[in-house]
Amino acid sequence: MNLEVKGVSASPKSLTQQVSRNKKHTQDGPTGFPLSIVHLNFDAPYSSSAISWGVRLPYTDDLSNEQKMIPENLPSPTQKYKQKYQQYETEMKEGYKWYSQINSEKKRPNVPWQQPPEIMDRMNAQVEEQVKDSVTALDRKALLQQCYTNSPFNIQQCQKRSEAEIVAAKKKQQAVIEQVMIDQLSRAVISDPEQNSIIGSQQVPYLPLFQEKVPLHLRKRTLHETKIKTHSTLTENMLSNKLQFDARILSRNGRDACRELMGFFFAHDKSLTIYEYRQFGSNRTSALPFIYKGIYSHQYGRRKGKQYQLQDFYVGANLTFLSSYHLSLPESIKENPLITLRITHVDQLTFDSLRKKIMENGDGLTEQEASDRSIFKNIQDLLREKLHERAVRILTGLGKYFRHLDKKRNGLLCKEDFKQALKVFHLEVPEKDFEDLWLILDINGNDQVDFGEFKRAIFGEMNEYRKTFLRKAYMKLDFTKTGSVSMVDIRKCYCAKKHPHVISGCATEEEIKSSFIETLENACSHPREVLYCEFEDYYEGLSFGISDDEDFITILRNSWGI
Repeated sequence: MNLEVKGVSASPKSLTQQVSRNKKHTQDGPTGFPLSIVHLNFDAPYSSSAISWGVRLPYTDDLSNEQKMIPENLPSPTQKYKQKYQQYETEMKEGYKWYSQINSEKKRPNVPWQQPPEIMDRMNAQVEEQVKDSVTALDRKALLQQCYTNSPFNIQQCQKRSEAEIVAAKKKQQAVIEQVMIDQLSRAVISDPEQNSIIGSQQVPYLPLFQEKVPLHLRKRTLHETKIKTHSTLTENMLSNKLQFDARILSRNGRDACRELMGFFFAHDKSLTIYEYRQFGSNRTSALPFIYKGIYSHQYGRRKGKQYQLQDFYVGANLTFLSSYHLSLPESIKENPLITLRITHVDQLTFDSLRKKIMENGDGLTEQEASDRSIFKNIQDLLREKLHERAVRILTGLGKYFRHLDKKRNGLLCKEDFKQALKVFHLEVPEKDFEDLWLILDINGNDQVDFGEFKRAIFGEMNEYRKTFLRKAYMKLDFTKTGSVSMVDIRKCYCAKKHPHVISGCATEEEIKSSFIETLENACSHPREVLYCEFEDYYEGLSFGISDDEDFITILRNSWGI
């Protein structure tokens, strides 16, 4: 083998020896075929040097001899394999382009991204042109996913999966509870610092043990000669009066949004703690503190500065914390000054029992909060009529548009950006309603609001029961927990066998799958990967036209096998 490396010089003597050595094997190889030198250039993307390998391979100079080596009885490829080959070739080319773009972006300096004005104008024109039509081809393809509600689902198999999930959830809950009790009780004082005192103010003088001359059987025995003083001593009975709840992180980062959190509110001192249930590998699991036990207050909204009470814990409620107070949090979470957790499940029996004990009544909703909800509902009812069958395209397009406007990548946009977005997508909101909405959302008065919170305010969102299954589907796709899923994995995991059109023979699996991929690619900022926020926006829009929770879950089960 003759190796030539560009940029490396060799002495004339060594080159002469190499040429003479090669001449011996030029005519005939060990197989009897003539040999020649084939230079293969392997240029790695963005590499500073290229390596040229000279490889001697048997070949024939005559093309007819090469054709004779192909068997005559070889059948011609079918149309099915031709389509697969073309699809594979297209995916490889697009994948290489995507890989090159990612590498080039990584090499660029970390500066705030800015969209050129001419591109933004072009995108606005395209969006306005699409929104003008009532129902487009993409809308019809997106609505095909709703047909899964009419598809039969294996009830027996569903029951088995549900039973297995219930058993797994109980094991997780028990593991977290045991870890909480161990962590809290191990920090409790096991002796009383005032154990040497007599009734009244008089105290027995403290003498070190080595100075005492009294015989051992006549001494006053104590558990510890400790001087530790704490405000309270925790006992298992005190910790048993707790409310258990599940929570998730409101984040556009898929890794953080899919974290499994379990919290506890203790009634005896109105403190709370939150643990994260994590799995390391296939066998090892652990419950780690996420928010350490303490007395916390609201950090955002109408109740800012007020201490958390039992009435603050219900499904759909938000818990806010300052990330600067919790140094052990992951770096991706500490990037935002405020952590917002959404309660997804509450032990209702325990909640009712504790409310009777501490004599708390009512849902604790203030007049201001009731007024805010009324404003949200009026805007949501107004826009719901305009969305109708365009919900998937509007919600995904609006999220994509907001991400383009977010130059600092912190999720905050100003008032004019939101007005412009509503105008582009033809979502007219009365000026008075918009101003009332803005006063509620911009509670800090800095003229900036998170666009995720803005979307939830004007459109609403699917309930937490649906969100739970949506996260299960995404966690199944993102098994490496990177926060993004490649479109290749989406295509592999998506199942169209149970679609009614496939069962009836009106369409093939590939047609249904291609229609789904096309609508999902339209929702993504990058055509080769799907972020969690984009996946959530897609099914958020699909959820608009489905009133029954079980019908929506049937769509996810038939599509992703959860």
